[in-house]
Amino acid sequence: MRVLVADDDLASRRILAMALGKMGFDALTVPDGDAAWETLAGPDPPRLAVLDWKMPGMDGTEICRRVRAPGSARPPCYIILLTGMAGRENMVEGLSAGADDYIVKPFDKGELAARLNVGKRVVELQDTLARRIQELEEAQNHIKTLQGIIPICMHCHKIRTDPESWVRLEKYFESHSDAKFSHSICDECLVKHYGYLKGPGEKSV
Repeated sequence: MRVLVADDDLASRRILAMALGKMGFDALTVPDGDAAWETLAGPDPPRLAVLDWKMPGMDGTEICRRVRAPGSARPPCYIILLTGMAGRENMVEGLSAGADDYIVKPFDKGELAARLNVGKRVVELQDTLARRIQELEEAQNHIKTLQGIIPICMHCHKIRTDPESWVRLEKYFESHSDAKFSHSICDECLVKHYGYLKGPGEKSV
């Protein structure tokens, strides 16, 4: 899984990229907040991000707020703020801005790996849930279930919708499903009502 790394310090970016590679992640590094936002707002963005808080252009918390903005059509991104700004107040501010996790520099590689793996699991669960919702929506758009016993006239085939109302079969199904009807004439009715007998190889009307 790809991980976006945004840090204005070149040495920190290289150390992170090497560490992430050893953890089995594919690191994409950028030097500032503007480049980080351009990557996350672009097509096919990484689903995990490790952002420094203070860097040129947009800072880490501003990126978090933009990613979490209501109405965003972007796929969910799990964001870890990796920063030298320690203290409970800073952590609360970072998480309140939309970060999913918060790690203070210098970081422990084992801890970073564990938190990234948590993020990977969260992203995978979000993707699974999104697929299930899409499947349900597609099923709902194509199927409306008819339940119970439907009273139907044995002669004219009208359907009773309430104790005093009968409607034509096609109207009932059109109102209870997405089916549309077109009318034709079967071979038996051609003979019965029109006295017409099809010739060999002739198609039905």
